[in-house]
Amino acid sequence: MTDPSDDTPTFVMLTCAHGAESAVKQAIAPEGWRLAFSRPGFVTAKHDEKKELPNGIFIRTAARSIGQSRNESGKAQLDKLVESLKSSGLAARPLDQLHVWAKDRAAIGRFGFEPGIDEVSRAVGEEIYEAIGDKWVRCDAPNRIAQPGESVLDVVLVEPSHWFFGIHTATVWPTRWPGGVQPIDPAEEPVSRAYYKAAEAITWSGFDIQPGDLAVEIGSAPGGACGRLLELGLRVIGVDPAEMDPRIEEHPRFRHIQARGGDLPRREFRGAKWMLVDSNVKPDQTLVTVGNIVTNRQSDFRGLLITLKLGDYDAAASIDRWKAKVESWNPTNVEIRQLARNKCEVCFAVTMPG
Repeated sequence: MTDPSDDTPTFVMLTCAHGAESAVKQAIAPEGWRLAFSRPGFVTAKHDEKKELPNGIFIRTAARSIGQSRNESGKAQLDKLVESLKSSGLAARPLDQLHVWAKDRAAIGRFGFEPGIDEVSRAVGEEIYEAIGDKWVRCDAPNRIAQPGESVLDVVLVEPSHWFFGIHTATVWPTRWPGGVQPIDPAEEPVSRAYYKAAEAITWSGFDIQPGDLAVEIGSAPGGACGRLLELGLRVIGVDPAEMDPRIEEHPRFRHIQARGGDLPRREFRGAKWMLVDSNVKPDQTLVTVGNIVTNRQSDFRGLLITLKLGDYDAAASIDRWKAKVESWNPTNVEIRQLARNKCEVCFAVTMPG
């Protein structure tokens, strides 16, 4: 990795959900970042000093930018990438991983769009690896999950003919995944996309979830998240007035309570360690319901994964207020992130002292 002097400007490239650019820009501006090129789902910025990579609720990936190329010729693109690597000072130090992905081309869920490695980025990644793999990267293939401490060469396809190049060091889970999107390949088709949201939230949170633990999901129908919990060996209570998918309803470790979470006696939650909440209600109402449950003296929850619907990104201004409400429950830690699989919503990972 390069080690620029303290007076060397820092250029960064950031990816986010399509539509979340304004939230990203507002978050980094107070730190002195000046905005440069941006497109939906992609933001670049410059700081006049040496700075750590910015992080924030709506930043999916962050990398130190080393160049870009806009050309219809694949060879010209590869030549520019090598030129950028040489000028970055990395000639004597191959990088550990190569991640190649396309910025989000649409809002998540719109026209069925889901983030991840698509056919174009997969093909480009293989082409790049074939061209530079022996000299510039140590991995045996592109888009492997990076290990903590590994250096990563990032190539973002803003368009198929417009690439941005960057470098970052893998640390926490999202920085290890190609494009910040958890690679997951279910054994069978999930009941709903909530499966992927739950899988990502569980991994990102770092919760020590074990087979045999009891989990409650409020807003469980039709059962996507419950499917992931059951897959991990948990016992699951699903709370929702709506019907569950038969594959979930009939599972021997699943129990369905056909009601709203706020209407249940607290004894129904006795012995539960984990709670997932993903209801189509307003955030303030969600937090009242959850707060009444977890602050009850019978509560023994260890961790909460709470999805709050923003509606639009202007509602991000309320996140600090929602966090203050969560902190009134006396948790030991609160993390907030727009997961790669979230639509216009955010996930709170709340560690409770129980």
